[in-house]
Amino acid sequence: MVHPLLFLQFLRGILTPLLFPVAMKAGGEALENAHKSVDNLVYTWLVMAILILVSFFATRGIKNMPGRLQNFMEVVVGGIDNMITDTMGEHGKQFYPLIATLALFILVSNLFSLIPGFFPPTASVNTNAACAVIVFLTTHVVGFKVHGFKYIKHFLGPIIWLAPMMFFIEIIGHFSRIISLTLRLFGNIGGHEIMIMVFFALVPFFVPLIMTVLGLLVCFIQAFVFMLLTMIYIQGSLEEAH
Repeated sequence: MVHPLLFLQFLRGILTPLLFPVAMKAGGEALENAHKSVDNLVYTWLVMAILILVSFFATRGIKNMPGRLQNFMEVVVGGIDNMITDTMGEHGKQFYPLIATLALFILVSNLFSLIPGFFPPTASVNTNAACAVIVFLTTHVVGFKVHGFKYIKHFLGPIIWLAPMMFFIEIIGHFSRIISLTLRLFGNIGGHEIMIMVFFALVPFFVPLIMTVLGLLVCFIQAFVFMLLTMIYIQGSLEEAH
């Protein structure tokens, strides 16, 4: 939900002068944007810290008879691994670290939107664009690594005399993936934040509770969609051009 007071808001006074000294002097809208960037950065670090700590404690003492945390993480890790295998085949396992990291980072970031006083990093275009660019670059680096210069055939289409036109269409289509991944996630999480705030102002109790439950579903769906599209894009770069 939209949080007028953030739990880690006090860090603005520490980090803003260090990271945005020009905005501090300018004030006004520039300072407000700097504060938003600091909030996004701080809560992104918090998501990263949570994932690192959970991973550390889950793997610190792996046992044949797992405890609750190890058992939970085995279910999560196994579920993502099965999904990658079902979608991409066995050769998709080499991309597990990237896909799983993006999925868990986006999911935890999304869930922050349900906690009062927390800012979800995925409600920022910058965070989503960074994830989308990583997927975009990975897709084409893998394509050139597997196929070499023949990867260009993916952009030329099946008809030779249409190749020049198809090349520019395909280039636009591939770059639009960055915009699509970015705005889909931003629109759903940011839109949910605004919608909860509006309903909370109109009907303070029952309706916001329902929307929060629906928001929980949105958090999981959007993480799944981003992960699925990442797998599809990478899988497409691995296939031979027709």
